[in-house]
Amino acid sequence: MENHTIDTFEEEENEGYIKIDRYNKAKTVSISSHYTDILTQLGEDPQREGLLKTPERVAKALQFLTHGYDINPAEILRSAMFKEDYSQMVVVKDIEVYSMCEHHMLPFFGKAHVAYIPNGHIVGLSKIPRVVDAFARRLQVQERLTNEIRDCIQETLEPAGVAVVIECQHLCMAMRGIQKQNSVTTTSAFTGEFAKDKTRAEFLRLITARLH
Repeated sequence: MENHTIDTFEEEENEGYIKIDRYNKAKTVSISSHYTDILTQLGEDPQREGLLKTPERVAKALQFLTHGYDINPAEILRSAMFKEDYSQMVVVKDIEVYSMCEHHMLPFFGKAHVAYIPNGHIVGLSKIPRVVDAFARRLQVQERLTNEIRDCIQETLEPAGVAVVIECQHLCMAMRGIQKQNSVTTTSAFTGEFAKDKTRAEFLRLITARLH
């Protein structure tokens, strides 16, 4: 895949620290030029003080928010797979999710709960949140995000089963359109052993229990 993060910029040195961000310089310039025009079309003056750097900031923010396109989630899992004789459920819950709705390019955010039942291999626990991030940092719909996480873990680890539940609030519903600020969307996806009522019920009990 094309590398979107090949150039380094250092900023904010006069604020007592050096901020180092990595972005593709050509893409930053190109996206910035479009946002200068967008600001004008919205009736703003892109030359006023508060907006002078806004197109560049937006260009960098969009590259960060969509950097999942440059990540191979399956490789994340393969980098930390270990043979292990463990066949009980492994659950990683309350994984923070930040993504962008592909319909309006507005954020949706919440939590993901992921479980798998090993079948000869386990994976480093930090890799599951990294897989969630890799898919979330793209233009998404929650339904597809849920399935992509499930399928990646199932196809890469080949466990006895995978379960994914995601709960999110969508700003495209809260800030515009229907404007319902307290609505939460829940999606789920299961494979293998989690298709059985008993196993799925155990998973749902574990992600709703407060054990810590």
